[in-house]
Amino acid sequence: MRTRTAQVLTVLILSGLAAAVSAAGPWFAFASETSAATVDVAAAPSDQRSVSVRQITHINGKPRETVDQFAGQVRGMLPLPATAAENGLVVAMTVNRGSQSDAMPVAFRDHFCDHVQLQGTCPVKPLELSISAGASQRLGLRAGDRITEQSSITSPPLTFRIVSVYTQVGPDSPYWSNALFRAQVGLEPAFTPIDTFEAPQLANPTVTYDLQVPDPLLRGDGGYDLTAALDQADARLGQSQLRLVVNSAPLLAAVAKDRSTVKTSVTVSLVQVLILAWFAIGLAGRYTGRDRRGDVALLKLRGATPLSMLRLAWGQHLVPLAAGAIAGLPLGFLLARLLAGPVRDSTDQRSALLQSIVAVAAVLIGGLLVLALLEALAQRLPVVRLLRQVTSGRGDWKSGLIDLLLLAVAVAGVYQARTGDAVGGLALAAPALVALAVALLLARLLARVADRGGGAAVRAGRLRLGLTAVQVSRRPGTDRVFALVVVVVAMFTTALGGWLADREHRAVRSAAELGAPRVLTVQATNRTVLEQAVRRADPQGRQAMAAVIDTAHTPSVLAVDSSRLAAVARWRPEFGDISALPSAVADDPGPPALPPITGDHLTVRVEHDGDSAAVLWLVLQHESTGVSTRVSFGQLGLGEQTLTSAVSGCSAAPGCRIVRWEVTTPTDRQGRTAAAAFPTAVTVRGLTQQNPDATVLDGKSLADIDRWRGGTFGAAMNIDASHGALRMEIDENPSGSIGTDDQVWAVDAGLPLPIVLAGSPPPDWEFAEPSLQSLGLGLAPVRVAGTAAALPVLGRDGVLVDLDASRRLIADVPAAGRFQVWLAAGAGQGLIDTLQRNGLSIVDDQSVAARVDRLGQQGTSAGSRFALLAGVIGLLLAAATIAVAGAVDRRTRLDELAALRVQGLGARTAQAASWAGSAGLILAGLAGGLFAAVLARPLARTSVPAFTDGWTVLAPPGPLSAVAVALAGLVALAVLGVVGWLSVLPLLRRLREGLR
Repeated sequence: MRTRTAQVLTVLILSGLAAAVSAAGPWFAFASETSAATVDVAAAPSDQRSVSVRQITHINGKPRETVDQFAGQVRGMLPLPATAAENGLVVAMTVNRGSQSDAMPVAFRDHFCDHVQLQGTCPVKPLELSISAGASQRLGLRAGDRITEQSSITSPPLTFRIVSVYTQVGPDSPYWSNALFRAQVGLEPAFTPIDTFEAPQLANPTVTYDLQVPDPLLRGDGGYDLTAALDQADARLGQSQLRLVVNSAPLLAAVAKDRSTVKTSVTVSLVQVLILAWFAIGLAGRYTGRDRRGDVALLKLRGATPLSMLRLAWGQHLVPLAAGAIAGLPLGFLLARLLAGPVRDSTDQRSALLQSIVAVAAVLIGGLLVLALLEALAQRLPVVRLLRQVTSGRGDWKSGLIDLLLLAVAVAGVYQARTGDAVGGLALAAPALVALAVALLLARLLARVADRGGGAAVRAGRLRLGLTAVQVSRRPGTDRVFALVVVVVAMFTTALGGWLADREHRAVRSAAELGAPRVLTVQATNRTVLEQAVRRADPQGRQAMAAVIDTAHTPSVLAVDSSRLAAVARWRPEFGDISALPSAVADDPGPPALPPITGDHLTVRVEHDGDSAAVLWLVLQHESTGVSTRVSFGQLGLGEQTLTSAVSGCSAAPGCRIVRWEVTTPTDRQGRTAAAAFPTAVTVRGLTQQNPDATVLDGKSLADIDRWRGGTFGAAMNIDASHGALRMEIDENPSGSIGTDDQVWAVDAGLPLPIVLAGSPPPDWEFAEPSLQSLGLGLAPVRVAGTAAALPVLGRDGVLVDLDASRRLIADVPAAGRFQVWLAAGAGQGLIDTLQRNGLSIVDDQSVAARVDRLGQQGTSAGSRFALLAGVIGLLLAAATIAVAGAVDRRTRLDELAALRVQGLGARTAQAASWAGSAGLILAGLAGGLFAAVLARPLARTSVPAFTDGWTVLAPPGPLSAVAVALAGLVALAVLGVVGWLSVLPLLRRLREGLR
């Protein structure tokens, strides 16, 4: 060892590199699995992170006792800590308003007032009620008003006193995960104290016990199987007539898939590195074995036994191999911690440590076995061959058979990968198998070309080329070094291409899912407040855009302020023509705008005829706050009349717009509607306002039929605008299958509403005119102004609409949707502060960069990172092998070149021959590796791995771009070229000095 320091150091480096990546693998895998699971859990909806137990029960006048007994019963059956449990009660009820009705459940929820913002006081007394902001707008009720609800047609009504209007704080938090306490069909539930449920009308509620599942259990830390535990709990609960509601199956499946993906990717990369390491160690042993042949011959002459000679040879290898393994163990731990973070779970730590020791032991034992095999083969040679300095002929039938077997394995593996029959990680190893096949074939080809070409070049007098070719051809092991370089360069190129493609894929997905470089999820009272707040904060329309996303209906709807779409959104060709929607909105803006209402009184000239009593209402909406106002003109008498009513809430600029007329039947104090007789008709002949005095509706605007439309909640009213007035008539619905609508809406946006459609049209559009149900208006008519393969946020199926046009169409009707503000890349904190001052509360703040980082924790991205690490280690293994080959051949080549110099070889030719062989070998191996990597893409049908959550909206980029190939070639050339130059530099220096 003392006399062969360079060779010993090379084996030490080879074993250290292999041990480092082997030790890093388990630590990296466990840390990456936990990181991926953590990201999956954090990104999952709150209902997937919670469980709920429910039962319809009879209270019998003791609601608190019922809830406590239920919670105690459930707590003993669930295998979860009950530190964050929430109890609740809910009863389905209906608010009747004339011929209209709205579903609004009445509910109790623990700690309700801690999770809402209240305009008013917290309900604490029986029959006190807090209603949602949407219900307040829809019903026109405020704190201090009374409301009557019924649980069924036959049950007596129950009257509540409204004490506050609530807005949810953190609507995506686990507290609101139970769908029973969110809007489903109709309005959001109204909340009341638990003592209210002592009323007989609320005696049969659904009692709930909601529990947030701890993140470690969702992640499966320590191998915990949450699915099995919940299945057992479900069986126990079912025996007690209790229903367990679990929506975590998609989340648990994503976590399991991420863990499996990480394990498979890391295992495949580790196996490839181990094989390369053993092969490199074997090559190093073969090269250094030339110096030990004299030792073996001397021992044979002295009568040493084969076992003693093998023990002596093993001793020389054991020290550097063991030292490399010992050094690689902590180095791998630090490397994994740097790339993937710490492993926090104690069980995972023990498993990672044990697996790291096993992996490093595999490097050590495998290296020793390979070197022992080489030494055993050398000891079988006679003493004469051991002492001979001239090498024997190239290869034999055994090496050819081994190459053939390896080639057959590579072809079989690639075929299975192409046909989709690959098992486990074989598909991931397919590019390496292609590289192996190419390397074996090119190595054979290189040997023949060097043999024939070298001799021809020497005979032709081209000594530089001839000596270089002969050096490549006649040196034993050169073909194996070449094959190693080809495989390593191909693996590194493939890994680098996959890593770069994964980054691009994550960036494309992040931008497509968000729609803009930065997106704020906000809370606002309504869509009008959202739109106006954004427009005031960014008057130029270059940095911010309001958006509303509704995924609760089919098709999903994305409403955007289309005038700002091109300036703010990150648009892709798959999203269609970005100007399609703004152009369609501009081409059909709707009827001319009516004068705004800013007065304190309204006067209407109206005529009523028919046998049914009628009450005339006018619904207004403020254009800045979005608050609706219902103006009642009272019960109408027969014939023509002029009625005046006070108006509140419209004096502030820019005033209110007309939303709709309503013709209802009177109700008594108990909320019961009087019997209606049909037909009945109301004709509006004019509308004026006072303070300031102005005409709002004259004969011309009333007679414009394009300005008015019927409702869509039932059989529409008859509308007649042919005589300079607006006649609204209600006919009896003879079928009785649907109710009769009592509304006539004002139209101030183009109808049908223009949309951009992604995906196939809904099936019902085939037999009816296109319409949407997600705008809160029953069926809203739409027309397709453009199509797209996909849409931002929504994916392959959905609809893009203009926010302002849809806002005017929706008016005060509660509509599902998530409010957002999309920000351009240059938007600063000042703009966000202005948005908050304009009434928006920021719930969430996401950016494309942050989402890219989050997606980078998924199993596929972790696998690509470790594959790149394995590629880098492989490149370093090849460099070390080149270094040991150069060190071992240095003395022999110096003697040969010195002898040729004596025979008249020129100095420049000798110097060129000293480095050209190594340079040619490296360049040929580099070109072969790049060729193999490029060839592997079509042969193995490689592609960027799909996201573990199944997202496939946009096609992934190619797994190997031209940039990746060029970059990989430059890096490999730099690493291998520098090492190769350093390995021949001492030889070149001695030749220049004329020393032997």
